[in-house]
Amino acid sequence: MLLSLVFSFRNEEENIPDLVRRVDAAVTGIEGVKYEMVFVNDDSTDRSLELLLDLQKRYPIKIINMSRRFGVTPCVLAGFSHARGDAIVYMDTDLQDPPELIPKMVALFLNGADVVHMTRTHRDGESAAKMWLTKQAYRVLNFFSDVRLPENTGDFKLLSRRVVEEILKLSEYDPYMRGLSVWVGYRQEFLHYRRERRLGGETHFPLFGKGPIREFIRGLTAFSAGPLYLSFFFGLVTTLFCFGLILYALATKLAGVAVPGISGVLIAVALFSGIIMISNGLIGLYVARIYNEVRGRPRYIIRNIIPFEETSAKEIA
Repeated sequence: MLLSLVFSFRNEEENIPDLVRRVDAAVTGIEGVKYEMVFVNDDSTDRSLELLLDLQKRYPIKIINMSRRFGVTPCVLAGFSHARGDAIVYMDTDLQDPPELIPKMVALFLNGADVVHMTRTHRDGESAAKMWLTKQAYRVLNFFSDVRLPENTGDFKLLSRRVVEEILKLSEYDPYMRGLSVWVGYRQEFLHYRRERRLGGETHFPLFGKGPIREFIRGLTAFSAGPLYLSFFFGLVTTLFCFGLILYALATKLAGVAVPGISGVLIAVALFSGIIMISNGLIGLYVARIYNEVRGRPRYIIRNIIPFEETSAKEIA
């Protein structure tokens, strides 16, 4: 069996040496397994590439350098395209997800699992506010989504070769990877673990940064048209409310009662304007996804690939 480990990284010089050593130590002892590490460089500006080139002399590391910064998902897909394993584990390079759990993931795969989700029971080093917002975000996504997205499962999973092939067949320009791993179906298993603190460096996904917000929007619009139906519902409710106001105005006029003040009108206008803006914004999110799809641009461009010597692949006795 060949196991591929895919890492998307940008500026992780403080973590990469320890990551490689811990991954190598984790897979040692899994009988009859060869492995390769596929590192996808998202246009790093530090010494990450230099360190990997040195580590490549001792470990089976393939390096894929992107032509510019594309983001995590395109880099993961590039790694999938060039991974040769019967099973693929993809994870972050910050060592918050312990590589020591990989043998358990492989054991579930050998027992018939096609997807192994790593579910976080605790998240060390993360604030209560972030935990609460993450939980609410998953609730919103699951409310609208056509598939059930498991909570507290991030970018630390094992996928079988056939699952990876199905994902690569899809032509979505901006896929939501966490959802696709569920959408493809097949046998899904879960392992629970405690997520550790980041080993070194600073997070690339601050709470209110572009990354988490984009990931939330991607998940919200990737698997359901529910928000558009909600927009229609808001429009229907406001229309009925406006009709009620018309009847009220006619009744007060016929009864000779004084016309209400301007404040009520301003409140109504502000309310309806807000609902209209929300509805237009939801429609805009879907239009933007359609626009990205119809342009037909590639999801990523690879500058070059630095392979390892086939004889350097490690076989675990």
